[in-house]
Amino acid sequence: MLLHCSPSGNDDGLPEPGAWQRQLAGAIRDPRALCQRLGLDPSWLAGALSGHELFEVRVPEAFAARMRIGDPHDPLLRQVLPLANEVDDTPGFVTDPLEEAQHTARRGLIHKYAGRVLLITSPACAVNCRYCFRRHFPYSDNAPTRLQWDETLNYLRDDTSLREAILSGGDPLAASDRQLAWLVARLDGIAHLKRLRLHTRLPVVIPDRVDGVMLDWLATTRLQKVMVLHINHANEIDDAVIAACARLKAVGVTLLNQSVILKGVNDDVDSLEALSERLFEADILPYYLHAFDPVAGAAHFAVSDEDAEALMAELRTRLPGFLMPTLVREIPGEASKTPL
Repeated sequence: MLLHCSPSGNDDGLPEPGAWQRQLAGAIRDPRALCQRLGLDPSWLAGALSGHELFEVRVPEAFAARMRIGDPHDPLLRQVLPLANEVDDTPGFVTDPLEEAQHTARRGLIHKYAGRVLLITSPACAVNCRYCFRRHFPYSDNAPTRLQWDETLNYLRDDTSLREAILSGGDPLAASDRQLAWLVARLDGIAHLKRLRLHTRLPVVIPDRVDGVMLDWLATTRLQKVMVLHINHANEIDDAVIAACARLKAVGVTLLNQSVILKGVNDDVDSLEALSERLFEADILPYYLHAFDPVAGAAHFAVSDEDAEALMAELRTRLPGFLMPTLVREIPGEASKTPL
């Protein structure tokens, strides 16, 4: 199946080739530019500058365009705007809250759970979310060379208990399609693998990422394809995101969503209800709602488990079961996610 775009880029309804790379390269990377773009009061700049020193700003215009001008509490802006209290040293908030360093079996390979393995496919993200549990992850130590990828693939071939390869990062779709096609073709050749899973935010923050070149390598793999998107608020889903999801569904990708419960973003039942409804409109099923991981620099996003559980109890009275995400916490050393 060939889905490459035409030279004009839109005769077949697909994004123009290279559009997503240009948008990624043009992402806002300066807190001054972010504050100016959103028309924020200058009082927010000092905090944005101090937080940026610890974890740089990165916001694509396609995502910024969905934010409310002049509103520092916009739920999308809040996810990406650095704040002064990111420099606070909060007890219990650490650089590796999930203790992933203990499960790095190879460079760029994390093996925590039975039957599946996670591959750090790209160190980059299209957007830097301030609450990211990997904001301190040593990506420079986990960027495999081609030779090291061969060693990782041998690890997967040797472990016949594996059924699923998960591409993560960073964001795996920040890698080139050439690299991804090469990797997926080799995963395809490992007979005991059944599923390919991608954890990504790119189709949400830059919907043009789902172009003909990407769809080509997704369409040709024998592996069952699951894409777990990361959407925290209904306002993240615009018509371009819905169209990107439709393109993915057309080549056989199952779409799920995982969210994080975040103070000031979605820690109210109306927001969570609207998110589930909007996800289903985009043909995405709610999957997980993660309890907050205590990562250093993001304590201001924390919602207590008790408050999260109360929200879920009320949400169950409003939604059918198939629109209810499972509230979970990832506890280091446990054999799976732990439902709350």
